[in-house]
Amino acid sequence: MLANFGIGTLAVCVAVRRGGRRALDGKVIVMTGATSGIGRIAAERLADMGARLVLVARDRARGEPMLADLVARTPGRGHSIHYADLSRLKEVKRVARDIAAVEARIDVLVNNAGAVFSHRTVTEDGLERTFALNHMAYFALTAGLIGRLVASARARVINTASNAHRRGRIDFADLQCEKSYRPFVAYGTSKLCNILFTRELARRVSDLGVTANSFSPGFVATRFGNEAGGLHGGFLRAAKLFAKRPEDGAETLVWLASSPDVAEASGEYFYQCRRGTLTADARDDDLAARLWAESEAIALKASA
Repeated sequence: MLANFGIGTLAVCVAVRRGGRRALDGKVIVMTGATSGIGRIAAERLADMGARLVLVARDRARGEPMLADLVARTPGRGHSIHYADLSRLKEVKRVARDIAAVEARIDVLVNNAGAVFSHRTVTEDGLERTFALNHMAYFALTAGLIGRLVASARARVINTASNAHRRGRIDFADLQCEKSYRPFVAYGTSKLCNILFTRELARRVSDLGVTANSFSPGFVATRFGNEAGGLHGGFLRAAKLFAKRPEDGAETLVWLASSPDVAEASGEYFYQCRRGTLTADARDDDLAARLWAESEAIALKASA
């Protein structure tokens, strides 16, 4: 079915959601960025389909009401939440250890947290914040949970990317944007990193019973960009007047987490429940391998 959809793309997404009410019974899903926007919608829908959600959030003020909502919505499921600042590698590694200590298996990992920032700031690891949160958190959390994913026999990793990857450019001599920082270019580069990371991850776990795919939710009216501030933040707020609903943006995520039609797909990029188009850089497997090596070196340095 993947190779040739015969019905409309959103119809595919909606059909999966309506037809798979208990499709995820007994499944454990770890998700970042689930307290608002498409992450919150997706978490609620996946819980409705039978999954037990393990959330990773930064803000208790939003995390606790979200957990309470899930518990009230699907009581007795055992949903849980962990807290971490995902822009800090020590926090990412710590929360991965915490989750691995209590979860014997993970069926789906959704790396969804992300942001765009109007000004260049540096984390305690010496990383530009967009790169740290939008890419390195995906890399380090997945690495920390890979053993639990393999243990589930047929697990899925889903990475939230974006069509903004078209604006991205990876310069290994300036990964941290010290020479030039432009918010939307930095964001686009981080989304290009998501796609390349997904491709290389898929290659590395192809024999381990784990698939990895990325997707674009499209431009959605969510909290995204609220922290950007300044002129860029104002532009985003105005543009959101014409953006699509979070419910629509969440469809592809839910589909990738639950549909049997993508059980064997790996290393792919999707938009509206079908394969999306990629730039030449996003299809470059040599670039993906080099990015992996650079990311691994950054993660190891943070552990020193």
